[in-house]
Parts: sequence; structure tokens; C-alpha cells
Amino acid sequence: MLPHLKPHTMNKIFLVFLFSFFLVNNSEGQVLKDILKKATGTTETTSNTSKSNLSPETITAGLKEALESGVKHGTEKLSAVDGFFKDAAVKILMPKEAQEVEKKLRSIGMGKLVDKAILSMNRAAEDAAKGAAPIFISAIKQMSIKDAVGILSGGDHAATNYLKETTTASLTESFRPAIEKSLNGVNAVSAWNTVFTTYNRFSKDKVNPDLVSYVTEKALAGIFYQIGLEEQKIRKDPAAQTTNLLKQVFGK
Repeated sequence: MLPHLKPHTMNKIFLVFLFSFFLVNNSEGQVLKDILKKATGTTETTSNTSKSNLSPETITAGLKEALESGVKHGTEKLSAVDGFFKDAAVKILMPKEAQEVEKKLRSIGMGKLVDKAILSMNRAAEDAAKGAAPIFISAIKQMSIKDAVGILSGGDHAATNYLKETTTASLTESFRPAIEKSLNGVNAVSAWNTVFTTYNRFSKDKVNPDLVSYVTEKALAGIFYQIGLEEQKIRKDPAAQTTNLLKQVFGK
């Protein structure tokens, strides 16, 4: 009977025996497993914190922080020199209705003029992007708790899509003057007008698209694209979850 063993030790051995015997039965095995833990003082930890345990306020704060971080990094990247121009994913090219213009001008040796117009559009977008962050952050602060809870379980771009759907109209209205000022500041309007004035001399079909509207639309699309990439990183890459709040809301 192993008399040299103390009573509490015997109790633990007996519980271990029962646990092993009934392990084939999931329900009984789990019950006994829990009893064994209590008897031996052991605990089981997990790296996965259920997001259902997070308060709506925590979820909202985490999403707002994630979006603000995405906006900050996204706009900083695009507002740098060549942020638009050397990124194939967001580079602003001639609009579809002007592509025939571009081909004809290049065919008659005016490629440099077209290249200057394209560079000017991208420089304008880069310049305007410097002032975009405050506009986005103001919109982010208006996100409701109800919106945040739904976004958390959404796809990789759920927060970015929410921002796009709810703020594009007001952001465009606010962003357009900045784009127009930037276009004028880098002489893009002048370059654009030169391109189409030259083209119209050789063509019966006159082209006169709205440069400011076009560049505004493309600039905003580029910024949303970049913010979407930042959101993906925060959702999936632990290295991008740089604060305790982001780790709590998005961590695995």
C-alpha cells in the first residue's frame, strides 16, 4: 500500500490513475482533467484571447488607433517625392479618354511634353497628400461603437472600406481645393493645357477633361489603397501591432 507515501500524495496518484482510465471518454476525461489540474495546482494558458471578451469600447479604440496608424504611414509614404510617381500601383497616368492623345503626341515627337504632364500630376498628388491625414483622422474619430464591432470581424480591408464608403464625398470636397492648389503650384495645369492645346491643333475631336477632378479621384484612390495595405499589416503581422491596444484587438 506504499505506507511511506503521505495521504495527499496518494490522493494525487489515485486521481492520475482515474484520469488515464477515463481519457477515452471525452466528456469524462475533460472533467477529470480539470479535477487533476486543481488537485496538482497546474494551470493551462493559451495565446489566443477571444475577441468576444473585449468590450465594445476597447474594440472601437483599437480600430481607431489602427486606422490612424494606417493613415499616418500611408500618407507619409505617398507624400514623399516619387511616392506616387515611382509606385506602379498608384501612379497617375493619362485618363482613358486621353490615351489616344498621348499616342498621337508621342508619334509626332512630343513624348517629353506628355512625360512632363504625367510627372506634374503625380507631383501634385504627392504634394496634396501632405495635408490629407488630418481630414482622414477627423473622419475616423466619428466612428461609432456599432460600426467598430462589425468591422472587427470583417475582411482584411473592412476598416478601410468603411472609411471609403462613409467619407469619400466629404473628403473629395475638402481634398479638391488642395489638389487644385498643388496642381497650380507644380504647373501641372499649365503642362496639361499645353498638351491638349497642342493636340487640338491637329485633331478635329477636341479633348478637354477636368484635370483637377481626375487627379483628385486618383490621388484619393491611391491613399485608400495604401491605407488598405497598412490595415492588412496590422491585422496579420504581429510586428505591425506596435502598441498593447493593437495587440489586444488584433493579436492572435
